[in-house]
Amino acid sequence: MKKFKIQNVSGAILWCLFIITIIAFGLFFFGGETDPANRLVADTSYSEPAQTDLLLYWVYALVIIAIVITVLAAVIRFGADLKDSPKAALQSLVGVIALVVLLVVTYSMGSNEPLQLVGYTGTDNQAPWLAIADMFIFSIGFMVAVMVVLMIGSGIKNRIGK
Repeated sequence: MKKFKIQNVSGAILWCLFIITIIAFGLFFFGGETDPANRLVADTSYSEPAQTDLLLYWVYALVIIAIVITVLAAVIRFGADLKDSPKAALQSLVGVIALVVLLVVTYSMGSNEPLQLVGYTGTDNQAPWLAIADMFIFSIGFMVAVMVVLMIGSGIKNRIGK
């Protein structure tokens, strides 16, 4: 009997997600356009793919799945580390605390001024949602900048270390 391998399961899940993503993108790009009478855009001369909602919901689902798996993995890892080495477990919280501090700081940097959006009558153009959007934009920018600095620093360290 063949042994159960986690690589087989994760590979199958990855391929399923990849195939569903390809189908969603195919429907988005080649699934036609919404009737001009039913379009949500203010200027009906712009095209609006018929399957925009499908693609957005699929992306939302992928983001939620990624967040849930990441949080579960962190909690499980923290529990395992706490049992083996409480000091190492507490040190692993430094990254989580740094992320929370980053999100709080970037949220406070966000603007609460409503955007002037032509034709938009929704409820999301309000203070908390605008600050949250800015929080994510600023956090992503900060993390990308840190990533670039670390990549350059790692390259320099490897060159000097040889």
